[in-house]
Amino acid sequence: MPGDGKVVQQAVEHSVHDLKPWLAFAKEVPSIDSMEANIRQSHAEFLLREDLRLHIFHKESGEFIGSTGLHRINWDIRSFEIGYWIDSRHSGKGYMLEAVDGLTKFAFEILQANRVEIRCDPENIRSRKIPEKLGFDLEGILKKNSLAINGDGLRDTCVFAKIKE
Repeated sequence: MPGDGKVVQQAVEHSVHDLKPWLAFAKEVPSIDSMEANIRQSHAEFLLREDLRLHIFHKESGEFIGSTGLHRINWDIRSFEIGYWIDSRHSGKGYMLEAVDGLTKFAFEILQANRVEIRCDPENIRSRKIPEKLGFDLEGILKKNSLAINGDGLRDTCVFAKIKE
């Protein structure tokens, strides 16, 4: 929601070392103002149903934990890609696994998804464990299909998916 810029920026700042190898937005720590602008843009895209970014807050403390969402949406075939990242101070506690599991169920049960994907770098072991634990099928690995985040060469991408049964 608009107004989340400061807490999200702080989480990125605390997590930049862990996020930087995998996510372009973490190449540099953004300013609070630029993060707030990014969140307001995401909110507009959410309202237009173009991209459904969601923030994760601890249900007891209210502390910001991370972000997930449904991206690369194709409403004609009801296909979604789940993306996610977590504040390093909260990693390893099962929060992201819980969030992605809930979002996957939401996509199938409420949005009537036919396909839900998760894509990640094969070397990002922590990220890769999420779809593996949730029973997503590894459909394949796209070889040298994108630039490495650090700009040094090409990278591969794992494509995990669940389809409507």
